[in-house]
Amino acid sequence: MRTITVKGMSCGHCVKAVKKALEEIEGIGQVSVDLEKGQVSYEENKPVDEALIREKITKAGYELG
Repeated sequence: MRTITVKGMSCGHCVKAVKKALEEIEGIGQVSVDLEKGQVSYEENKPVDEALIREKITKAGYELG
């Protein structure tokens, strides 16, 4: 399980948007978002390029911390 910090999340909609963005990436399994901490944890079923994760989160309107 990997954990990253995501800036800009402030509500339940944000949680859903970030979770959906990561779940769209091939190789990412279970995604868990902690709104209070601004952290997202996820499982990698196979190696995933961090640039792709950054791109998906940015397109969703947020940024990696």
